[in-house]
Amino acid sequence: MAEDLNIATGTKTEQYESLFPQIKGLLEGEPDLVANLANIVAALKEQFGWLWVGFYVVKENELVLAPFQGPIACTRIQKGKGVCGTSWEKEKTIIVADVEKFPGHIACSSLSRSEIVIPVIRNKQVVAVLDVDSEHLNYFDETDQLHLEKIVEMISFT
Repeated sequence: MAEDLNIATGTKTEQYESLFPQIKGLLEGEPDLVANLANIVAALKEQFGWLWVGFYVVKENELVLAPFQGPIACTRIQKGKGVCGTSWEKEKTIIVADVEKFPGHIACSSLSRSEIVIPVIRNKQVVAVLDVDSEHLNYFDETDQLHLEKIVEMISFT
């Protein structure tokens, strides 16, 4: 297990690539899902300073708030509702440049301006989503999608 997080500078890609081995180190040998999700969101929040980053886990046909960092959040989200519920329903990553233009956006924080949601798919089924919010418009792009999708692949949901 890693004991310190090395905050990288450089391009967005360089920052993500610096984070990959550190996240692997945090997850290595730790079977507890909550601990692993908590360390992933802490590493992402520390590295990028986003407004909000966290997981929602599918429980009894709802997304239920799991480890996160940032302002308080919505506790439960229905399938197909908001960006998280839509990502779950469509089983794909969704990037929203301006959350106010997303039909049915759930405003958990009025400070959120843009968002990316990555579904965590295991055995052809969404088991969770990683949700990231920024206070800046048009903040997330394909670079974030590519690297965040790699990060969620590291998580064991057994």
